[in-house]
Amino acid sequence: MPIYEFRCLKCNDVFEILKMSTQDKVEMRCPHCKSENFERIMSTTSHTMGFGKGESRGPKTRSRECPSGTCSTVDLPGYTK
Repeated sequence: MPIYEFRCLKCNDVFEILKMSTQDKVEMRCPHCKSENFERIMSTTSHTMGFGKGESRGPKTRSRECPSGTCSTVDLPGYTK
């Protein structure tokens, strides 16, 4: 379920388009000025992996024995099911 980010070449507005499947028909126009003249831009991310002052809520690595030797698991902070 990719989210694509675009910049309108007419009004310079930045917007996202969510495409749920390859069969989806998505309206490809700027939501601000309705122009069909835009370019795809590189999306940026913003996340924090730690909280400082010795309080580590970042990723944690656990090692365990497995048939091929020692295996490692990385636990990332955030929502889990």
